[in-house]
Amino acid sequence: MTEGVDSDPPRTTTPCRWRVLGHPAGISISEVRCGVEKRGWTAPTVLLRHEVNLGWSGAYRRRINGRTTFSDATSLLLTRPGDEMQVSHPLGCDTFTRLEIEPAVLAEHRGGARWLATAGWDGTSDTALDLAHRMLVTEFRRGLDQFEMAERLHGFLGRVLDFVNGRAEPPGADLGRVVNRRPATAAAHRRLADRAREVLMVRDFSLTLDQVAREVGASPHHLSRVFQRVTGSSLTAYRNRLRVRAVLDTLAEADDRPLRAVAAEHGFADQAHLTRVLREHVGHPPARLRRLLTHG
Repeated sequence: MTEGVDSDPPRTTTPCRWRVLGHPAGISISEVRCGVEKRGWTAPTVLLRHEVNLGWSGAYRRRINGRTTFSDATSLLLTRPGDEMQVSHPLGCDTFTRLEIEPAVLAEHRGGARWLATAGWDGTSDTALDLAHRMLVTEFRRGLDQFEMAERLHGFLGRVLDFVNGRAEPPGADLGRVVNRRPATAAAHRRLADRAREVLMVRDFSLTLDQVAREVGASPHHLSRVFQRVTGSSLTAYRNRLRVRAVLDTLAEADDRPLRAVAAEHGFADQAHLTRVLREHVGHPPARLRRLLTHG
């Protein structure tokens, strides 16, 4: 596998470690781990390809064509050639998966024409798509031939496009209409929601709503209302999505940690609670997820 350190071939936004997992004709998949803690913004970089970026762990801020957003393990981003990007890493390193797609490949996919003709998409994936993403990376780490690589990547790209095209706009796209088209208010609401996401990322999962509200300087009612408006999700649902992703990260580690310890580590009442939540969100119990996500 092609691998590099302190270099990111498609762009120069930040030093990182990258590894190409596969590159059948017209499409490639890479793992990227950024390792710089830097609050300031990088210099603008003009992107050269159509890309899908899927969050895996950690968090950072990004600015695309002048609009600033917060990216974490739930994030899903589609960009186009000519988009201008800057990034900032105030919370340390992050990891994500990048797909790079040639226009001819997009043209063959149902829903690909929309991406070719219009702007990209910046939002969040759901838990089902995230599990499919993690299982895809696990399959590539285990090793696939070129035929299997192409089939897996085309199938997953189709799933991403169906997911995005099933949503007319990213979460928060109508925020300006809701706040009577006052740009300053809309910007303040986005900052508040992003600050809450940061708190949820860097603190444990035992925080109460009141504690998160105190951290961001807002009342619980105002925070809940604004967060739902900006992200399209309640704070509780969003916290659970982050928690499930953190559990999936742990289950992917080949250390056979007892499931009761995994449950306690991530704030579940007990192993039965962990099992119930994972079945609800991703359709599998933790023991099966461990088998699906380990690399051996």
